[in-house]
Amino acid sequence: MEAQTIQSKIHEIRGFRVMLDYDLALLYGTETKVLKQAVKRNRLRFPPDFMFELNLKEIKNLRSQIVTSSWGGSRYKPFAFTEQGVAMLASILNSPKAIKVNIAIVRAFVLIRQLAISNRDIREKLNQLEVVYNKKFKDINSALAYLMREDAIKVAHEKRKRIGFKINVKKK
Repeated sequence: MEAQTIQSKIHEIRGFRVMLDYDLALLYGTETKVLKQAVKRNRLRFPPDFMFELNLKEIKNLRSQIVTSSWGGSRYKPFAFTEQGVAMLASILNSPKAIKVNIAIVRAFVLIRQLAISNRDIREKLNQLEVVYNKKFKDINSALAYLMREDAIKVAHEKRKRIGFKINVKKK
């Protein structure tokens, strides 16, 4: 199972990275209806931080992100499974294929988490560098502004209209 294929099926909803029931059913090679029935029979294994049902606003938002609805306007609201929920599916879907798919999915979630952590680290380092260089550039900019002001004052002084007496001195 290719990690990139799985990663493309991971969405961010309600602050969780989740996979939807129809995507999981496709990966497991089963019908969405069968997957949902298995989950409903084992509802206690899926607290709200493991699995939740999408509301209409989330469904509409998801459709706009995907552009074309891959689930063809189902009459049922999809379940969204967090990483822990996907791992819990392994305990209720006990086929060899389900176990292999679960391992691949958990690895994809871990990879995404590692990328997010490394991106956060990079972002923090960039912010630190920005603070240092902004201070240095501020000093450089103020020095340039001072020099330009000095130049402008000197030019203005030379171009000013002079007042006072003019002495005509004749040369011999």
